[in-house]
Parts: sequence; C-alpha cells; structure tokens
Amino acid sequence: MTISPSASFRRLAIGASAALVGFAGSAFAADIPCGTAKLIVPWGAGGGTDVIFRTVVEAANKAGAKPQLQVVNMGGQGGNKGAKVARAAKPDGCTLFALHQSAITSYFTGRVNFSVEAFEPVALLTRTPAIFGASADVPYNNLKELIAAAKASPKTITAGGTLGSTSQFIFLLLEDAAGIKFKHVSYDGTRQRMTALLAKNIQLGEINLAAAKKYIQSGELKALGITTAKRNSEIDKVATVKEQGIDMVYGTDRGVVMPKGTKPEVLSHYEAIFAKAVKDPAVGKALAAKGTSVEFKGNAAYGKHLTDTFSKWKKIAVKVGAYKRKD
Repeated sequence: MTISPSASFRRLAIGASAALVGFAGSAFAADIPCGTAKLIVPWGAGGGTDVIFRTVVEAANKAGAKPQLQVVNMGGQGGNKGAKVARAAKPDGCTLFALHQSAITSYFTGRVNFSVEAFEPVALLTRTPAIFGASADVPYNNLKELIAAAKASPKTITAGGTLGSTSQFIFLLLEDAAGIKFKHVSYDGTRQRMTALLAKNIQLGEINLAAAKKYIQSGELKALGITTAKRNSEIDKVATVKEQGIDMVYGTDRGVVMPKGTKPEVLSHYEAIFAKAVKDPAVGKALAAKGTSVEFKGNAAYGKHLTDTFSKWKKIAVKVGAYKRKD
C-alpha cells in the first residue's frame, strides 16, 4: 500500500485565513452536533502526552470553547488502539485525535496499515525534545560513556521503548549515528517505561521533562543527553546530544487531527480554538516547565508539516532497517 499524505492535505488551505475570527461565529457555521467533543489521547493518563494535551484543553475550555473538549485516554498498542477508534469515528466534529510521530513510525514498522493520510489535520500545538534516560545505577553518565559501553558489549544494554513508536525510533537513530546496537524491550507508554527504569528493570529509555523532571532532579533517573539545539534551562547540567558528538536535533511534535472527511469549516473552527488556547501565557509557562514549547501551525501548514515529516522519516527508517512496508 503506497501512502501519499500530501494529496490528503491540499484542500485544507480553504478557510484557514478565516479560522481565527472567534468561537461564536465559527461554531454556528460549523454546525457541530454535540455539546462536548472528545479528544482521544492514545496513551495512559499521567504520561507526557496526556499532561500536555490536558494543559491545552483546560485552557481552551476556560476560554469558552464550543463545544467543550473532554480528554479521553485510550491507551494500548503503542498508541494505535486510539488511532483506530479515531479513524473509524464519524467526521461530524465530535471526535478529535491527539497525534504525534508514532502515527508515522507505526506505519513504517508494519504495526498498522494507515498513517497520517487517514486523518484531517487541525493544528500542530507543541514540540517536546527527547531525553535519553537511564536507570540510576548504570555506570555511564552521558552519551559518550554509553556509546563506549555499547560498543564494548553489543546488543546487551536494554533500551525500553514502545516498539514501532517514537520512543524506539529515537534509539534506532542513535544506533545508526553511533554505530552501536541495543537490546530493545517494549513498554506501552511513557509511564510504564519510567516505572521500568525506576525499578531498574531496563537500563535505558526515552523520557521527557513533562513526565520525568522530578525523577531527574531527585537523582532517581539519569539524563544522558537531550535532543534540543541548546541546553534546557530546567536541567542545564544535561548536555545536548549534539554537544556530545552526535548530530541529532529532534522533538516529538504533538498536534490535533480529525477523522477523514471532516468539513473544512469544522477544522477551521477547532484551529481557532487551539490557536487561542496556546496563546494563553499560562499555557506557555506551564508547558515550558515541562520542557515543551508551543509550536503552533494551522491546518494547512500542519498538513504540509506532516507530509514533509513522513517523507524525511521514511528515508531514515529505510536506512536503519526499520521500514517494513512492501511498497
């Protein structure tokens, strides 16, 4: 099956410039038949993705979003259980889906037979850099030391991540860049992965500041490197991956999409809701404290962003042997 995400997004520029006129007028034009719309977050409560979307949704509701938004956690299958439900929902404006690059990597690795082309983009909201986390008792304290240990004992250092998702993909990128191999262990979500790290059941795991800041500050977890261009002020002693000799700047991009066939005016209506929510200074402050930045793009720009990401990441997946499709 060949995917062409760009074809799915071309028409979404219609009405984008009018999207920010305010909730009342757009709500009437959109004719959304529910008092509360559900935003499916395909990960468990308390994880990084859940915390970030709840912060934005709370601000949207406080600002008078119509319909009001309700976060519905639907974890399982590395984010794919919720994706399947959202994909099958009616395109009536009452179901939204919280998406990040796992929708792309899961397709590459053959876990699902659809990707971002199965949805209509609403808006990109945030970017969260990855942190290479480690159990507190590992003998290495940075990526240079980790790479040396991995070269000395290939495929023995355990790296926890959801197979086929971004939390595994980041370790595949590191393997490719450094010429090393880990032993990959699957956990279904950030919370489960951090629990395994804290219990010392695995040595490594991708973590983020939204969910792991307190554990890093207390010394219960080690932060070996962060994938930002510059150091994060919240954990300024942690060197960037690039500082440590690996040319990698990376982030998990979180946005909102809707079922295929959702009308442009409905997409524009929700684009306006989220644009207003992320402009709230309290939201920006709360997200920054979690190591996340606001990276807003409206529906047309977000559609292009998804298309470009798909194409770029496909090349990487093929290179590192993670692309399992037949096309």
